[in-house]
Amino acid sequence: MNAVASTPVPDVIDQLVGIAPGDSLDQLRVQRDQARINAQQSYLSLFAPTPPVFGQFDIGDRFAVAAFVAGLHGQADVARFYAQHLAGQGARAGVADAIAAEVARGKAQGPYGSYLAGRLSVEDTAGPSYTVSDAHRDVLGGKLAAALAHAHLLVFHPRDASAAALQALLDAGWTSTEVVTLSQLVSFLAFQIRVVIGLKALARRPAAHID
Repeated sequence: MNAVASTPVPDVIDQLVGIAPGDSLDQLRVQRDQARINAQQSYLSLFAPTPPVFGQFDIGDRFAVAAFVAGLHGQADVARFYAQHLAGQGARAGVADAIAAEVARGKAQGPYGSYLAGRLSVEDTAGPSYTVSDAHRDVLGGKLAAALAHAHLLVFHPRDASAAALQALLDAGWTSTEVVTLSQLVSFLAFQIRVVIGLKALARRPAAHID
């Protein structure tokens, strides 16, 4: 596990949106201060955890998965933020380029998948499945490649999450604790991205309407 920096980490959502102290969006977020704190603490627990850190889900690999997930969501600014932090972790040669290429390969619309037979079956939608390309598997390694496949499943095929999908992670060397952290990371990115999109939309409105 990489060493974790002890210097304070600026509020990530503020960075991603471009919120400055005292501006209208800052004042808006102050009104929901506990939500703001919780979002930042969630980021820190995933990307700058306080030792001891259980499992071998390397911090660099966490940023790699985050850059991939943000790219799948079509959020270039967020993906760039995580890609830059991936580079700052001293990523293995070729990993950043491989992640960018796999984002391009994995992009889709979604959500896809099938419900259990019943009334919701009318919403079943077929869609492309995803695995890391052979060209990038050696660069990323089997464990990270499996994580990207699982992240893609959660983003685009949430209805198809299954015991078999979890077993694929275990077979690739993930422990149950690491699988939980991986799933939390993907879920957190979905939340964070939606908050960023919403705040950016508010920023485009006249200040008088932000309350």
